[in-house]
This record gives sequence, structure tokens and C-alpha cells, in this order.
Amino acid sequence: MHNPLLVPELREMLACGDGDGLREFCLESHPATVADFIALLEPAEVRGVLATVPPRERALIFSHLDPAMEFALTELLSRKELAEMVTHMLADERVDLLQRLTDEQREALMPALTAAEREDIRRLASYPDGTAGAVMTSDYAALSPSESAAQAIERLRREAPDKETIYYAYVVDEKRRPVGFISLRDLILAPAQRKVGEIMQRDVVYASADDDQEKVAQLIAKYDLLALPLTGADGTLVGIVTHDDVIDVIRQEHTEDVEKFVGIAGEHEVGAYLRTSALVHFRNRAGWVVGLAALGLVSGEIYQAFDTKLDHLLLLAFYLPMIASTGGNTGSQAAMVVMRSLATGEISGQHALQVLWKEARVATLMAGVLGLLVFGKVMLMESSAAMPVGMTLTAVALAIGLALSVQVITSTMAGALLPLLVSRLGFDPAVVASPALTTTVDITGLLIYFGVATLLLGL
Repeated sequence: MHNPLLVPELREMLACGDGDGLREFCLESHPATVADFIALLEPAEVRGVLATVPPRERALIFSHLDPAMEFALTELLSRKELAEMVTHMLADERVDLLQRLTDEQREALMPALTAAEREDIRRLASYPDGTAGAVMTSDYAALSPSESAAQAIERLRREAPDKETIYYAYVVDEKRRPVGFISLRDLILAPAQRKVGEIMQRDVVYASADDDQEKVAQLIAKYDLLALPLTGADGTLVGIVTHDDVIDVIRQEHTEDVEKFVGIAGEHEVGAYLRTSALVHFRNRAGWVVGLAALGLVSGEIYQAFDTKLDHLLLLAFYLPMIASTGGNTGSQAAMVVMRSLATGEISGQHALQVLWKEARVATLMAGVLGLLVFGKVMLMESSAAMPVGMTLTAVALAIGLALSVQVITSTMAGALLPLLVSRLGFDPAVVASPALTTTVDITGLLIYFGVATLLLGL
């Protein structure tokens, strides 16, 4: 959240040329805190603040700014200034920044970087979005099994400033294939001359750089890891995904699921609401809304088909909204529970029968409770309602209660089955959830309601 409290003071220090005060403010606060305070300044003013700190701290603060401010700053910085800052950024953040630059900016910047940096950028940028490789960093610590504990500690001390984490070091063979890992704690406690290969843990949990990023997040959560090593197609260690990257992945996946759940298309980027134009928001939302509105016309046709029955028994019309909303609610509940279990890896399409059996029992209990409630409500509150000749209030109450019960069961089963089916076909189950599910159960609810009323009441 942007913080406006220090904005006047920062502008006053900039106007007075108080570089020492600005440097002290930046160096004594966390980079994320500094970014929050300077986010409300103009890009030129932000550039002036960043110019007062060393390149490494400048890169850390820069990486916590929102993408719009980052892009504005890249247009103000000279090629030398930008190259210096990019050099000191973490590998994964460096790639993210370069992918947001224009082709002209990228072509101007790349020659100013070292050959090793350019190669690292090209390699990391080659992984498709959504894969583990797209969020990994190459700034990991690697050790040889033949090194002593003292040598390993000295190596980590030298390399620490350029690594994202040194709490875990990965032990690789001569072909850079992971053979184990070792924690900094184990290294410190080990005898100085003991070999890394004797101390390391051999049961390495790792994933492929081509795996889905969600799978990597699940592995880190399951094994309580600070980082997860990734291997390439040839089995060599190519990078790691750290716990802070996993938090970003979880936020992104959650945003994507929520937006798909309510029928929003397009890119699903965290924190992009204000930066996205109204026209893009319209384009992302209009497709589903228009399509489902057209599908909703079917409900009108069903109403028209049964309008004469409603004329004979107006009481039925009073309970139509309840039937529709209850079906939508129970279906959405089941869909959300199943989707969440699919997302966390608790269930898969192979568990379809188990899930349906469980949801059938839940739905039956809910149907019994709701059916009895609406039956009692009709009997108590509608006693003065006029009934057609030969029809009793008890029969009407029974028809409404039974229709609601059947609607609850069918909606719950549909809400559970559709995500499982779509997942089994290899698609994202969120796309079949609300509002698509709600529209579907509305239509089936009307058919069930009028069908039960026709059968039991002889309309």
C-alpha cells in the first residue's frame, strides 16, 4: 500500500539537495518500505531518490516498485544507469523487468550487459509462462561433494552477496547434476575438514523446470522447503524456486481462479486493476456476460411454456426465485470445494466416484432439511391462499418441498461433477464454475420445479 506520510519531506529534501538525508532514509528502512513511500512521487523524483544510494540497494528498492513506475523509470534512466541497476538485480527479477521493456529498450540495453548476464537472461526467458522455469532464479549456491566444510563456508561467504539464498546449498557432481543438499547450519556445525559429500542429505526433492508452477508451489508447501531445485531436460541443476517466489505464484493462481470463477477472461495479473483500462475490463467481462444472458433466454422460454399452469396456481410463482437461488448456491458451494481440492492436489479426476458419493450424501442431508423447511413454511404461511378445486395446500407444499430437494441434489452433483470432468479433460475447472454453473442450474431448476408440480398436482 502506498504511504503518503513522508512525501512532502522527501520532496523538500530533493529540493534542498539533501542527498545524505535521502541516503540515510533509504538505507535504514526495508526496501519495500522505501518503495511504498516513494511510490507517490513523480518518476523524475523517484530517480533522484534512488540516485543517492549504492547500485545494489538501488536495485532492491527498484524491484519493489509497481510495474508502471518501473517502466516509467526505465524511460528516464540512461543506458549506463539502467545496465548498472539490472546487473545488481536478482536473476528472476531482472528477466521480469526486461520482458516488460519495449523491443527498442531491450535491444539498447542488452549489449551493455556482460555475456554471462545476457546468456542467463535468454535462458530464463525461454521458459513459457506458467512453468516453474519462468519463476526460477539462477542465483543459487552450488557446492562440490569433495569440498571440506571450511572450504564450503568460505565459498558461501564470497558468493553470498550475489545469491538469492545461501541457507540451502545444492551439491552437484561434475556434470552439475544434483546429488544432495546441505543447510548452512549443518556446515557450521560440521568439523572443518569433513567433506561436504559426507555431511549432505541425499534425498533431494526437486522438480523439472518445465513443470507447472502450481506443482512446484505444492511441493514447497508439502515439504516445508525454503527453496526447491529445478533440473533441465538433461538432469542438470538449472535453478531454484524460493519460498517468496511461491507466494507470488499462489497469489497469481488464486487471482486466476477467482476471476475465472466469476467469468472474467483475459490476463489474470495480480495488482493490475488500476493499471487496466476500462475498455480492457469490458472486453474481459463482456463475453461471458453476453453469452450467459443469451443462454438465460431459455429460462424465459420455460416460463412461457408453463405460464398457464402459473395462472391456475399463482402460489407456485412465489417460490420460483427461491428454487433458482438455492440451486445456484448449492451448486457453487460444491464446485468451489471440489475446485479447491483439485488446486491443492488433494483430489484428481481419478477420485470422481469418491467425490460424487460424498457430495451425494451431503446433498441428501441438505435437501432433507431445506425440503422440510419450505414444506413447513408453505403450510404455516400460505394457509389463506386460494387453492384450485380438488387441490389441497398439503399437496402444493409437498410439491414445492420435493422440487426444492431434487434441485439441491442435482445442483450439488452438477457442481461437483463439472470441475472433475473438465480437469480430467485437461482444462482449467474454474471455467465451468459460477456464473456458468449458476445459469445452468437455473434452467434445470425450472424444469424440475414445473415437472414435479405437473406430476404431483396434475396441472
